[in-house]
Amino acid sequence: MHVPDGFINAPVSVAAGAVAAAAVAVSLRGARRELAGAGQGGAAAAERTAPLAGLVAAFIFAVQMLNFPVAAGTSGHLLGGALAAILVGPYTGVLCVSVVLLMQGVLFADGGLTALGVNITDMAIVTTVVAYALFRGLVKVLPRRRSSITVASFVSALLSVPAAAVAFTALYALGGTADVAIGKVFTAMVGVHVLIGIGEAAITALTVGAVIAVRPDLVYGARGLTKPLELRTSPLASPGAAEPVAAATAAPAADDAAPAPATPRRSTRHVWLAGIAAALVCAGGVSYYASASPDGLEKVAHDQGIDAKTEDHATKDSPLADYSVKDIADPRLSGGLAGVVGVGATLAVGTGVFVVLRRRRNTGAQPAARQTENA
Repeated sequence: MHVPDGFINAPVSVAAGAVAAAAVAVSLRGARRELAGAGQGGAAAAERTAPLAGLVAAFIFAVQMLNFPVAAGTSGHLLGGALAAILVGPYTGVLCVSVVLLMQGVLFADGGLTALGVNITDMAIVTTVVAYALFRGLVKVLPRRRSSITVASFVSALLSVPAAAVAFTALYALGGTADVAIGKVFTAMVGVHVLIGIGEAAITALTVGAVIAVRPDLVYGARGLTKPLELRTSPLASPGAAEPVAAATAAPAADDAAPAPATPRRSTRHVWLAGIAAALVCAGGVSYYASASPDGLEKVAHDQGIDAKTEDHATKDSPLADYSVKDIADPRLSGGLAGVVGVGATLAVGTGVFVVLRRRRNTGAQPAARQTENA
């Protein structure tokens, strides 16, 4: 659903850019709290969240290269907002997808540079906000079990994709550069993206389920699903009365409930290495077999005439444009190398952003701690 230059006029693109910038600024502040352990999970959880946030961005970049067929002549790919929000938190999730979109636009000429604000608003903000709101609502009403996390992930991811299609249609209604019937655009966009949403939901649920099976403490959306263990004691003064006493540990709310983090210092190295390996395999090898059909937006744009005023990308002649390395004739090698470079670049930029955020949060917290000690 990467919007190219020329689809949306300049005033709406600028307005969307302002919305995107404001949302990223809010997300930077919120991500500092998530990475510092405020809210769910505490500081011990933050020790695991910070290094994994860059990995989530790299993994989303890799899986977005795997277009899957959804209908005759149409394909789709992961948007990633739901996956990022559930794994590392909604604010951090917005930043993860924004980093991916930035790298795709600058390095691979995928998504217009003047449309970057539109793409961040649509693919990073809308999908993350809608998905996480639905996810939290479902988690509250479903049984407190690991399987409920997977179910909630599936449903929230499924609905986040047509929500993004609706958002694009709204933006096009405000600033579309071609004279087309908005009703037809709405019907076509939502229809095809419901199908794409099924693929998004499957990828999201499988990924979240796999992480929960190995390290449930690493899933941001699975935290806080335990209740304190109460020990029943009978005071000597009242032999028949039982009095609850809160224990220092936590007990699962159900037999297969996601446990609270029990080992704060447990290493994430194996998970991190497995995630990097999966991203490199997807981007460097499996991407060669991805569907070559146009994605949902490209197909609708062609059928409905939205692409009448599409402009060439500013970096169309870059060495990595269209996810291939320039001057390498073998398409398998060219695409594979481009994917590996993209994973590495996204991992480096994403990790750098989150490390800086966490350090700034820790630096700001130290003076406050000293003031408390001196008071």
